[in-house]
Amino acid sequence: MQIKAALLAAATWAATTAATLLAAGPAAASCAEVEFDGADYTVCRYSAEQDIRLFHADRTGAVYGSFRAVDAALAEQGLRLDFAMNGGMYHSDRSPVGLYLERGKLTAGLVTRAGPGNFGLLPNGVFCMSPGRAAVIESRAFERENPSCTFASQSGPMLVINGALHPRFLEDSDSRYIRNGVGVSPDGRTVYFAISDERVNFHAFGRLFRDHLGTPNALYFDGKVSRLFAPGLGRADSGFALGPIVGVVVPQ
Repeated sequence: MQIKAALLAAATWAATTAATLLAAGPAAASCAEVEFDGADYTVCRYSAEQDIRLFHADRTGAVYGSFRAVDAALAEQGLRLDFAMNGGMYHSDRSPVGLYLERGKLTAGLVTRAGPGNFGLLPNGVFCMSPGRAAVIESRAFERENPSCTFASQSGPMLVINGALHPRFLEDSDSRYIRNGVGVSPDGRTVYFAISDERVNFHAFGRLFRDHLGTPNALYFDGKVSRLFAPGLGRADSGFALGPIVGVVVPQ
């Protein structure tokens, strides 16, 4: 019943958001500011058919570190970012903490053991993109199934696992941060990227994906460092250098 209600809520949200974005004009056609259960979020909705990529380092091995650097590299190819956010946790040298796959090239391996911090709060998961399809997959299931991904980034914890919130989330937790993450529709054809516009706990953020967006699986990217690039909304968050970045690429 929870999943059915979530899917109905997602359909209602999609219809309402489409009308809002149409009124805002084509430049804002993928992202919208939404309110859910008393908190404000920005949600960017894309088809898995679109050019969704992960970015970490250029051909010389230099880490991009910022949305501006990725956008500048794309401009040399006549392309630009339509949207971007930090796309996974990283070490102090900005290397990925867990699995990282870019254009089929593996640069960091899968981590399935429990560990410190949010990443090690099992179950964690992997965001996997293949042509026309997207998925959020729990890490140990990912290891068993070994799915084919063109791009993949591991992070944690999972926010929603097969329609259920992560078992460690507490509704009254006072651990509140700006948080960002990703969820995928049941058919794998729609990807929802979300960032909170105020401090929220894990329970509230997970319910955004499960109950409002209708995603049966969703993954936490990070908190504290969470940032969004959404030129259609006039938004280009800045701060310390990032590790993995996820973005949608369009022609200039």
